[in-house]
Amino acid sequence: METPLYRPSALMRSWLILLGIVLLAAGLFFLIGGGKLVSLGGSWYFLIAGAFLIASAVQLIRARLSGGLLFGLIFIATILWSLWEVGLDFWPLVSRLLALAVGAAVVMATTALLFRGRGNRAGYAMSLAAAVVCAIGAAGGFYGMFQPHPTVAFAGTPAPLTPVDPAKAQKNWAAWGNTDGGNRFAALDQITRDTVKDLKVAWTFRTGDTPISPNGGGAEDQETPLQIGKSVYLCTPHNTVIAVDSATGKQEWRHEFPTDNKTWVRCRGLAYFDATAAVAQPTGPGSTPVPAATVAEGANCQRRILMNTIDAVLVALDADTGEFCQGFGDGGKVDLKKGLGAAPSPLYELTSPPAMAGTTVVVGGRVADNVKLDMPGGVVRGFDVITGQQRWAFDPGNPTDQAATSFVRSTPNVWAPMSYDPMLNTVFMSVGGAAIDLWGVKRTELDEKYGASVLALDATTGKEKWHYQTVHHDLWDYDVPMQPTLFDFTKADGTKVPALTVGTKVGQIFVLDRETGKPLTKVVEQPVKKASIPDEQYSTTQPVSVGMPQIGAETLTEADMWGATPFDQLACRIIFKEMRYTGLFTTPDVDYSLSFPGSLGGLNWGSMSYDDTDQTLYVNDMRLGLWVHMEKEDRAGGQGSASESVNAGMGAVPLGGTPYSVKKDRFLSPLGIPCQKPPFGTMTAIDMKTQKVKWQVPLGTVQDTVLYGIKMGLPMPIGMPTIGGSLSTQGGLVFFAATQDYYLRAFDGATGKEVWKARLPVGSQGSPISYVSPETGKQYILISAGGARQSPDRGDYVIAYALPD
Repeated sequence: METPLYRPSALMRSWLILLGIVLLAAGLFFLIGGGKLVSLGGSWYFLIAGAFLIASAVQLIRARLSGGLLFGLIFIATILWSLWEVGLDFWPLVSRLLALAVGAAVVMATTALLFRGRGNRAGYAMSLAAAVVCAIGAAGGFYGMFQPHPTVAFAGTPAPLTPVDPAKAQKNWAAWGNTDGGNRFAALDQITRDTVKDLKVAWTFRTGDTPISPNGGGAEDQETPLQIGKSVYLCTPHNTVIAVDSATGKQEWRHEFPTDNKTWVRCRGLAYFDATAAVAQPTGPGSTPVPAATVAEGANCQRRILMNTIDAVLVALDADTGEFCQGFGDGGKVDLKKGLGAAPSPLYELTSPPAMAGTTVVVGGRVADNVKLDMPGGVVRGFDVITGQQRWAFDPGNPTDQAATSFVRSTPNVWAPMSYDPMLNTVFMSVGGAAIDLWGVKRTELDEKYGASVLALDATTGKEKWHYQTVHHDLWDYDVPMQPTLFDFTKADGTKVPALTVGTKVGQIFVLDRETGKPLTKVVEQPVKKASIPDEQYSTTQPVSVGMPQIGAETLTEADMWGATPFDQLACRIIFKEMRYTGLFTTPDVDYSLSFPGSLGGLNWGSMSYDDTDQTLYVNDMRLGLWVHMEKEDRAGGQGSASESVNAGMGAVPLGGTPYSVKKDRFLSPLGIPCQKPPFGTMTAIDMKTQKVKWQVPLGTVQDTVLYGIKMGLPMPIGMPTIGGSLSTQGGLVFFAATQDYYLRAFDGATGKEVWKARLPVGSQGSPISYVSPETGKQYILISAGGARQSPDRGDYVIAYALPD
């Protein structure tokens, strides 16, 4: 094959040297990294491929045809290895093959020139044909990167839409989750999967409050607005409450609450109460009555808006004027830090809207994670909606004394939104952990009992009805992070049971009986391995909800490691193999361990939406791993930083009062991309009749993702981490905006196909709502856009969309 008579031109020689150097560098990276991987018990592919690439580079520099042959052999071997390791899964395949396909096209074209220089027409033609095939394959792979690849494709025929019963049509969006039960479903159908393509901006309102935090403490716009009658009620990150006209966006009133708080600056929502409406009394067995609520004739605040401020004040405002409700607390305000002891911001803050439970306003509070052992307690309190007087307190450290006015410190807290069942007069809440997530040696029996649980309380008395724990002895910050969604569950025999469903950071979805707290779908206690922290009372099992789909909670293998190129994929494989990982609930220790999903991942506060017309639950998720390294300290009692960042204190975190500090961060490649294969965020439709996934699609693109200071600008629908919630409608649509790119999207609820999207000025972390304006009779879709998570772009936009006249 070779001939010593061939002498390449100076230009060709220069090209061969340049190409050889590139291949030599790639080969050395593969060889050295592959050797490291093999030493960790990983794949031999990279080591072998590196040797072949180096040999190919040397031969090409020498102008030998065998250089092309060697590259061709390793490319064919890579194809076979890739198919064996990941099958036809698009994103893992493209990670392994695209870069080498481009390289193969270049090397084969170069080999064709070497054949032509030798006068070998057959070799020239064959090599050129191979180059064209490789180029077409690379182009096809690149094209595929811009097409959606459903994780679970819809199979079947979409059912026809169910028309809205006028008697059941939505009148207002009067609670954070639309209904008291948090279904985030609009029984409206002007806008359907057939007409949504015509949606246009109806109005835009600028709040004047751009979420910018100068110290990096995390100012974010995460609100879900309310709509009652002709008004839409907004709250901004710095707690300004604004009423605007629902048809025009014109401001009606504004009430500002100045604060010096610079950490966790946000307002997720408001609550509403109408004292002129009849109070619904419960009909469930054994339920306590709901106390009456009346406002004196002529007094203000017949209708009122309630908000928890960042710095822990419950405020009541007149829904018509924005003025303080003078009969509520102290001039319209209730200090929520009373009875907590030392509770400075940001150690204790309010991060979710109050919950209206009959005539009781129920509030919890966020206690900063992993700062120190001595922290404010996680008490949940109920206040009279008219007077602001405390009706009851549920203290996880003293759960039987509902009249308490001072509270045990460092107990599990309730920071997520709550739900209310008027039939049972029961408020349902998701409970987090005690003050230090990652070290539980000093937790009390009650801490262990209530941590990471769903809790049901009597809304009138505050007495516990039941609790159900989703994680035992939580050492991962696996708080139950979302509002429980209330619905009627159809059992196998066709009977219906009042139920709730809630998702966790571990990607688990639990379905519980609302009256008893017992699981209605299968849950098993899965054995888990302990770590070696002295005196830690490890749980030997953890509950896993196997009767429902587990979202993004698969056990990772080396083959699941991913990268935009084979180079960062190799780096991720090494990182993965260097860490201890035993699947779900890999326990932190003094080594480096991997949690997947991590405490930032899985299902989060945005909550789920539920379409009762076809019994479908819509779930969005984020798939982010977290590595954790606990480090022994010479002396205990180090003070943690109170200025947690928006992502819960990545990096070094002193665990004040414990013998350890901890380092933790996201499981990312050197390029800053999640190390496991895409998608990194999805929307999933679950048929609650069968508890099976109907479809699952990637959610969001990298178009607005910033990498090394540069916005990528590539609309690749890879599926990105999501944070807010969805909206489902009786028009057969699912709306979502809280992706990393700047779009509000609508999906066909039956198939998961994206049927509409609108470009936003900046990204959103909010949840959309829908309503019909009594002034125009038109249905609107409303979203607040203040900036996407991880994006430097911030704004103050509230945008309403409607069909044209």
